[in-house]
Amino acid sequence: MTRILAFDSGIGGYGIVGALRTRLPRADITMLSDNEVYPYGEIPDTALVARIERVIGAGLDAVRPDVVVIACNTASTVALDALRGRFAIPFVGTVPPVKWAASLSRTRHIGLLATAATVRRPYLHDLAARFAADCTLLAHGARGLADLAEAAFRGRPVPQDAIRHELAALFGQPGGGRIDVVCIGCTHYSFLLDALRAASPDGILWLDPAEAVARRTADVLAQLGLDDTGNGAGVALFTAPPADPEALRCGLPGFGYPDFSLLEIAETGIPAGTGYRPRLTV
Repeated sequence: MTRILAFDSGIGGYGIVGALRTRLPRADITMLSDNEVYPYGEIPDTALVARIERVIGAGLDAVRPDVVVIACNTASTVALDALRGRFAIPFVGTVPPVKWAASLSRTRHIGLLATAATVRRPYLHDLAARFAADCTLLAHGARGLADLAEAAFRGRPVPQDAIRHELAALFGQPGGGRIDVVCIGCTHYSFLLDALRAASPDGILWLDPAEAVARRTADVLAQLGLDDTGNGAGVALFTAPPADPEALRCGLPGFGYPDFSLLEIAETGIPAGTGYRPRLTV
């Protein structure tokens, strides 16, 4: 059986799980959400890397996956190198699709809607310099959208005023009227795409990297000599009791999970790089 571990701080990674299910319908896909310390953008980088290493270590012990998909832009930009250096397993990250946007933009003005943490990190500026040097990248750190996405996943209505407020902050920047392509820089926002499209100016192309991440994951598995084998099972894991669990249970079956389970992540205080992996407690 081909096993995939997907990881995010909340429900954003389920958008990537959906793309993985489409491309690899028989693979065993476990989704691990570190909701105990959500949102990640409020945590200093050093502490966040240590936390992510502990949670991923527990997930590896529990699932024994063939590949790990970091289905979180913040975790990918801050911790992906550290994870690859510590654990001997392939990792697939999720980064804002700036390169893709640059290949499609006619006006050479690209928008990025992401968390404040992703927008302020040097990784984003390096990405733009490498792949969109001839474009103007206009970014907006929209902290509130992740919470709206968590609510939307649970079937609650999305306040259109809040959507319009965040879009005004993006398109209202100098040069914002020339944006023709907008990147999704937070996996949570996948669950708001319909609302974002409806409230944005006409003709805007919105890019969600979920399919690209799924395609890359399939390529990595093929390089390992693995194909799409299994029964399409998997487990939805959370590191703390999630908010509004009954509403959450209504959304999970659409991604192949009849229910969820909890993982307790031990705060070990063991420094990174020692090779230690915390054990799983259920």
